[in-house]
Amino acid sequence: MLLDVRTYRCRVGGLNRHLALYDQLGKGPQTRHLGQPLAFMTTETGNVNEYVHIWVYENAGDREKRRAALWADPEWLAYVAESGKLGMLESQENRLMTQVPFFPIKR
Repeated sequence: MLLDVRTYRCRVGGLNRHLALYDQLGKGPQTRHLGQPLAFMTTETGNVNEYVHIWVYENAGDREKRRAALWADPEWLAYVAESGKLGMLESQENRLMTQVPFFPIKR
């Protein structure tokens, strides 16, 4: 199992606007190709302008295949364009992680 842990930082005051746009335009195509995330969370303490989502893949090949389909989807591309116009994202960090055997993820 491969976990894609993604942390995004928004401009101060822009998180809710960015997430509203994602809910309206991005969530549909993304979940259609990637499935439901393991988690999609906002930050309660620390940098409150950040959010994290975690996607689960069988392996690197599964991730590559699903993400290629996502980036070929016109609805996803439209969301990405609108997100760019909104201009709320400041940074993004992605980490690919594997689970340890003594704490398996239950889905």
